[in-house]
Amino acid sequence: MKQPRTFLYFAFVGMVVAATTTLVAQPRSLTILHTNDMHATFVPREALWVKAQPRPLVGGFTELAYTIDSIRQSRSDVVLLDAGDVMTGNPITERIYKGASGGALFAMMNLMGYDAWCLGNHDLDISQENFKALTSVAKFPTLCANLVDDEGRFPLRNTPWTILERNGLRIGVIGIITQELYSLVIQTNLTGLRVLSPEETTQKYVDELRPQTDLVIALTHEGAQEDSILASGVHGLDMIIGGHSHTRIRAPRLVNGTYIVQTGSNTENLGVITLAVENHQLTNVKGRLIQLWAGAKRPPSPVSEIVDSMQAEIEEEYSEVIGILHGDWVRGGSESAIGSYITNAQREAVHADVGFMNIHGIRKDIPAGPIRKRDLFEVLPFRNVLATFQLTGKQLLAVITYAARNQSPIHIAGLTGRWSLNPDSTVEFRNIRVNDNALDEQREYSCVASDYLLGEAGRYLGLVPTNVIYLNRTLFATVEQRIRDDHDITPQILPLLHRAK
Repeated sequence: MKQPRTFLYFAFVGMVVAATTTLVAQPRSLTILHTNDMHATFVPREALWVKAQPRPLVGGFTELAYTIDSIRQSRSDVVLLDAGDVMTGNPITERIYKGASGGALFAMMNLMGYDAWCLGNHDLDISQENFKALTSVAKFPTLCANLVDDEGRFPLRNTPWTILERNGLRIGVIGIITQELYSLVIQTNLTGLRVLSPEETTQKYVDELRPQTDLVIALTHEGAQEDSILASGVHGLDMIIGGHSHTRIRAPRLVNGTYIVQTGSNTENLGVITLAVENHQLTNVKGRLIQLWAGAKRPPSPVSEIVDSMQAEIEEEYSEVIGILHGDWVRGGSESAIGSYITNAQREAVHADVGFMNIHGIRKDIPAGPIRKRDLFEVLPFRNVLATFQLTGKQLLAVITYAARNQSPIHIAGLTGRWSLNPDSTVEFRNIRVNDNALDEQREYSCVASDYLLGEAGRYLGLVPTNVIYLNRTLFATVEQRIRDDHDITPQILPLLHRAK
């Protein structure tokens, strides 16, 4: 019996729909390569955790580029992402390239084929203007959905999300920065910026992207613990590729249906995630870290040419020996020789009575031997400037009371004496002196600290000075000159405030 044309038409349409559905339902593979917290580590450095001598070298952009290219040669489904803090840690960030300090880092990332990145707090260390110049060098999107101006606009050439297409998949990527940004960056570099709730912002854009994509990823710079909180509070998010806490997550963590990954820091590892997507669902997710050992000789490449050129320029300027250290400078709590030296160098440079230095602003130990300019840069890599202010003796007592109660992470130079903390949280002081003279509560004393510390004065000092004068003198240059003047340095902890035993 001959079938009506209408029946045949609908039968044909049904076959087409069924075939299309089968095609869409087939798993599609994706390979995600990711980095975070590279901190301008574009050349290899010693693997300090290895006991054998000589220690092997690890990291650097030459090895990173070679490894990425090797993976791409065997796979066509690769996406390459970075989770922030490309800047700060090496003098390359001070060298202008294509109109931006640190621009060479992003030029090399262009050559490596990065698809997107989320900015980190250290990427704003120089200025908003320099950050915008960096985004002009970058040929890939700068993502950050929760960093806006007072009118809710995206002021740093950042965009909240992007959609990438690979192997027939549409991948939505949302950028999120830490809500603690204002306690991590010099306040003057954040003028006019607001940080929105990571959880609320992520959910907003997940809801927007979910209908348009096969996979939604949050590219975050907020830390592994915060990423777990984010995963717990957001629905519809497939993966978080994180940074900021320098956590080595060797296999993806699953929290509330969301996979969380992070590579560590300083270009020591490349993260590799292989997965499949079927019916908008992740299947067969695997992740690992590739340690970027840099011992092998790699063939020249456009990336290695920039690496070699930049390194030659830096070595010429920063390999100079500026002093000799007769003993190790090792960080450690409020009593360390390196902290004592740096804090006192500030105090003496401006003839202040008291100096303050945030402990975590000292980023590296220095072993005994020659001190190169580069060593000091790695200790003090930020563009902090000195600032002077006045505090009365009564205010100084309030500062050291706050520091004692809250274990404030600061070094103090110029104040000596002993203190003890009572069970009721009151603090007792004994023989508090300023430059060998008894502290006078009515007298005003001159003080010095970095602009960063003063931007966070409430957290470090427990009060906010009102008569601050910012100087045209950087912390780095101040300590460099002090080392040059002293030249031969024996580590010692200068007299300071001690807790009574």
